[in-house]
Amino acid sequence: MLANIGFNIIIPTLILTKLSSEEYLGPAYSIVVALAFPIGFGVREFMSTHKANFFSILGIFSVIMTGGMSLLQLDPEYIAIKEAAIPALFGLATLYSMRTRYPLVKTFLFNDQILQINKVKQALESYNNNHIFEQKLAHASYMVAGSFFLSSVLNYVLAKVILVSQPGTVEFTEELGKMTALSFPVIALPSTLVLVAALFYLLHHIQKLTHLKSDEIFNEM
Repeated sequence: MLANIGFNIIIPTLILTKLSSEEYLGPAYSIVVALAFPIGFGVREFMSTHKANFFSILGIFSVIMTGGMSLLQLDPEYIAIKEAAIPALFGLATLYSMRTRYPLVKTFLFNDQILQINKVKQALESYNNNHIFEQKLAHASYMVAGSFFLSSVLNYVLAKVILVSQPGTVEFTEELGKMTALSFPVIALPSTLVLVAALFYLLHHIQKLTHLKSDEIFNEM
């Protein structure tokens, strides 16, 4: 999960905002370098799992949109809309995935990197609580989707407040860097708190439905 966020969102964004000036990579090369991270990570994931990485697709889209808007010197309003659109797409994808065999909440919370999935599944089956657990998993999905929608709103507000200069100017580049610096306390922290709340909600019901202790549910670090 951290690798997904790092390679597909954080690193490309930092490259675009911090290294796009002429004294470093310049506008064009910064876009190429920023694109290399989500593309490379997506190819690596596809080679390992033979599945397209949704985060990489969105990461590539985000980089192209941000870089393209800056190069075309579009009105900051469009960048604010783009900033809101990315987490909103994550939220919609989370809700849509609930109708598929691979709900995204399992990627975020209920996965074998965090939990002892096989042990949990066996305990759920032994107590005949699979159906109830699926309901709780759906509730956790709504919480995760809610965290992305919250991030979407905060992204838009932050961009509208900070990005007031015309793209292509030194002032705009400085504002873009300021927005990146403020994105963690203003956006990432509240969204992370909602995700943590969803994880604790899921953990509480896993313990209740499986009668397992915490050390029997989590993987050893």
